[in-house]
Amino acid sequence: MKRKIDWSGARNSFRSRAFRAGGYSLAAAAIVIAIAVALNLMVGALPASWTKVDLTDTGLYSLSSQTEQLVAELEEDVTVYWIVQDGSQDSTMEQLLERYKSLSKHLKVEEKDPVVYPSFAQQYTDSTLYNNSLIVVCGDRSRYISYYDIYVTDYSSYYTTGTTSTQFAGESELTSAIDYVTNEDLPTVYTLTGHGESELPSELSEGAEDENLLLEELSLVNGEAVPEDADAIILYSPQRNISSDEKDALLTYLQGGGKLLLVTDYTDTDMPNLAELMEYYGTALMDGLVLEGDSDHHMRGYNYYLLPDISSHDITQPLVDGGYYILMPLAQGITVSDELRDGLTVTELLTTSDSAYAKADGYNITTFEKEDGDVDGPFALGVAIAEEVEGGQTGIVWLTTSYMFDSDNNMRVAGANNDLFLNALDWMCQRESAISIRAKDLSTEYLTVSSSSASTWSLILVAVVPLAFLVGGAVVTIRRRRR
Repeated sequence: MKRKIDWSGARNSFRSRAFRAGGYSLAAAAIVIAIAVALNLMVGALPASWTKVDLTDTGLYSLSSQTEQLVAELEEDVTVYWIVQDGSQDSTMEQLLERYKSLSKHLKVEEKDPVVYPSFAQQYTDSTLYNNSLIVVCGDRSRYISYYDIYVTDYSSYYTTGTTSTQFAGESELTSAIDYVTNEDLPTVYTLTGHGESELPSELSEGAEDENLLLEELSLVNGEAVPEDADAIILYSPQRNISSDEKDALLTYLQGGGKLLLVTDYTDTDMPNLAELMEYYGTALMDGLVLEGDSDHHMRGYNYYLLPDISSHDITQPLVDGGYYILMPLAQGITVSDELRDGLTVTELLTTSDSAYAKADGYNITTFEKEDGDVDGPFALGVAIAEEVEGGQTGIVWLTTSYMFDSDNNMRVAGANNDLFLNALDWMCQRESAISIRAKDLSTEYLTVSSSSASTWSLILVAVVPLAFLVGGAVVTIRRRRR
C-alpha cells in the first residue's frame, strides 16, 4: 500500500510570513530593475548634449552657437561617414559626432571600417586615407576631412624649445564641411597683386578656405574692372602706391556695394592714390609708429607691441566674449573725419589708451620714451567702415600692421589675431554665422599679461607671499615660546 504524501506542510510554507516577505522583496527588486532598465533606455535616447556635461577648460566637447544653428536648420540629408577600424574609435571624435547627431534628424553618422570596405572612400576622395577621418556627403557634393586636419600639431617651436602644440579642430572642420556640401554658392575673395604685396600667410589662406571662401588673385594694372563675382578684395601690405586707374576701379567697385579688407604697414613710401581712396571713406593714416605709455596696453618691455582695447562689433564680439587680447606690433594710427556724409559709418574696432603717442620718424627712433613733438593719443589701430548704397552695403576693414599675423605674434594671443582677420572676411561676405569657430587647444596656451599686471604679480609672488610666510612663522614661534 502506497503511503499518502502530506502536502499541507508545503502549502503552509507558502503562506508563511517569511515567504510573503521574500515575495514582496523579490517583486520590489524586479520593479526597481525594470525602472532602471527603462530609465537607461530613456536616457540613452536623449541627445548627447543633455546627458553629457563638458567640464574641459577649453570646451572640447561643446558646440558653438554657429554650429547648432547651421545643423539645426538643415533641410537636406547629410551623412557623415566615420572611416575607422573597429576598436580604434577616437573617444573625442565619438562624443563630438554624438552631439552633432542630436542637433538634427537630417544628419546621420555611419561608421565605415576600411578593412571591411576597402574601396568605399575612393568614390569620394583620392587623398591618403587615415584612421578616424571623416567624409561628409550631401547629394553629389562631398568633402574629405583627414585625421591630421582634425588634430593639428604645430612643430614651429620644436627645434628651439623642444615643444609642440596640438589643437583639436573637429568642430571647425566638420561644420565647414557641412556648410560646403549644402551650399553651392560660395563667396569668391580676390587678393590684389602688383604693388609688392606681402604673401598672405598660409594660416590665413588656409583659414579662409576652411571658411569656404574661394581665394583668387587679381591684377588691375591693365585698367580692368573688378570682376562681378568678387564678394570681397584683400589688399595685404602693399609696398607701392596703387595707380590712378586702380583707385578708380576700386572706388567704382566699393560704391556699388563692394568689400575691401586692407592691411597696411609703416613705410616711408608715399601712397597718395590709396590715401585718396580711404579719405573718400572718412579715414586717413597718421605719420609714424604708435607707442603706448600705459603699461596695461602693451607687452612687458615692448611698448610698441600694442594690446589695444577691443570695441563691440559683429567682427570682434566673439573675441570680446572670450576675453581675448589682440596684439599689434609696429602699428600706425588712423584718424576718422568729424564730418562723415549721411549713411557712412566708421567704427573704431581697436583703440589705444589716452597715454599712447606717435613718433613721426618711425625708422629713426632714438628713444621709446615720449618726447616733445610726439603726437598724443588715443589712436584707432583698426576700423570697420559701412555705407548703405544702391547696390547693397559697402564694407571696409582697415588694420594698420601685418606683423600681427606673424605666427609667433598670433600664438601669443592664442590665435585671436587670425580670428580677427577671418571674422572680418566673414562679415564682409555676409557670413556672420561662420564667424570664429575656434579650434580647441589640447596643449598649454600662452598667457598674455600686460606689463603692469606682470609687475604686480612679480611683486606679490617674489616679495609679498614669502614675507607673509616669514611673518606668520615668526608669530607662531613667539607664541610657542611664551607658553
